[in-house]
Amino acid sequence: MSVVFKFSYISSLYLTFCLLLVLALSAKNYDATLCHDDERQALLQFKSGLVDEADRLASWVGETSDCCKWAGITCDNITGHVHKIHLPGICAYSFNYNTVKEYNEAARQRLRGDISQSILYLKQLEHLDLSCNGFRGIQIPRFMGSLGNLRYLNLSHSSFGGTIPPQLGNLTELEVLCLGNFYDAYELGITNMQWLSSMRSLRHLDMSGVNLTEASDWFQVINTLPSLAQLHLSSSGLPDIHPNVASLNLTFLSSLDLSYNNFNKSFMPQWIFSITSLVSLDLSGCHFSGPPIPSSFHNLTSLNFLHISENEFMSSSLVLKELSSIGGNLISLDMRFCGVKSATLDSLHNLTSLLSLDLSGNQLTSTIPKSLGNLSFLRSQIVLHW
Repeated sequence: MSVVFKFSYISSLYLTFCLLLVLALSAKNYDATLCHDDERQALLQFKSGLVDEADRLASWVGETSDCCKWAGITCDNITGHVHKIHLPGICAYSFNYNTVKEYNEAARQRLRGDISQSILYLKQLEHLDLSCNGFRGIQIPRFMGSLGNLRYLNLSHSSFGGTIPPQLGNLTELEVLCLGNFYDAYELGITNMQWLSSMRSLRHLDMSGVNLTEASDWFQVINTLPSLAQLHLSSSGLPDIHPNVASLNLTFLSSLDLSYNNFNKSFMPQWIFSITSLVSLDLSGCHFSGPPIPSSFHNLTSLNFLHISENEFMSSSLVLKELSSIGGNLISLDMRFCGVKSATLDSLHNLTSLLSLDLSGNQLTSTIPKSLGNLSFLRSQIVLHW
C-alpha cells in the first residue's frame, strides 16, 4: 500500500508540474501576442497624424511590438483589445508657470495636429482622453460619434473650435462627457442640445466655457437624463434659467455648477431647491437679485459646498436664516460680494460644521457678531475673510 501511495503521490506532483509548465508557456506566448495587429496599425496611423514635440509617444514604434505596453494605452487582459487611450496634456489653468521656459515646456507636452479616423478600428475602445492638448481650433471630428462602445470621452481644454458635432449623440453608452473650454483662444459652440437626450447613461457632463447662447433647450434636455450626477455649465452664456418646471427628473444630481451665466430672470428658480440630492452648488456670478419665492434652502440637507458669490438675494436675513436651517452638513460657504451686512450674520449661527467661510467684498464692520464667533470652525483656526 505504501508503494502504491508513493507512486500516486509522485504522479500527482508530476502532473501538477506539467500543468504549471503548460500554463507558464501559454502565458508567455499570449503576452507576446496580446496586441491585435489591426489595432496596432490603427494606433500607428493615429500617431502619424499628431504633432508630438515632446516625443510623448516614443514607445509607439514597431510593426510587431506589443501596443498594449505603449504609453497611454490599456488593453483588456483577456481579449487583448485596446480599451483605453489616455493622453491628457498639461492644462494651462492648472500649472504654475514661474518662467518662460516652464511655459514653453508645458506647451511642448501638448499634442496637436489631426485626429485620424483610424481609431474607428478600435471597436472595443471605452475610454478616450485627449484633454489639455492643443489642437489649434480644429473641429471635433464627426466620426467620433461612431465609437459606439465609448463610456468616457474627455476633450476638454484642448483648443477645439467650431460647432460640437451632433453625431456625438450616437454615443449612447457614454457615462462621462467633458468638453469644457475655459481659458481658450478658440470658441467651441452649439446650436441646440437635443443630441444629448439619447445619452441615458450619462453621469457626468462638463460643457463649461462652451458657447451655449443659442441652446434655449438646454434645461429641457438636461431634465431627460435620469442618471446625471454632475453637471458643469459655468460661463456658457446660458440664455434662460427656466424658472417654471412642471416635473423635475434630476433625482441623482449631486453637483450643479451654473456659475457666471447672465440669466435674464432676476429671481432664483425654485426647481434648484427641489434637487434634494445636491452636495455641491455653485451659482457664483449669476446675479440673482430677488429671493426665491418661496425660499427653500432647508430642502438641501445634503449640501456640503455652496458657492453663491455675487448674488444680491443672499443679503436677506430671511434667506440666511433658512440657509442656517440645514445645520451641520455645510462645510464650505462662499458669499463674496453679496451685499451682506454685519447685522444679518447672526442668522448663520447654526452652521456649526463650517470649515471655510468667505465674506469678502460685503458691507461688514470690523465687529464679528457674537453668535458667529461662537461657531466651532473659528476655534479650529479657520480664517474668516472680510
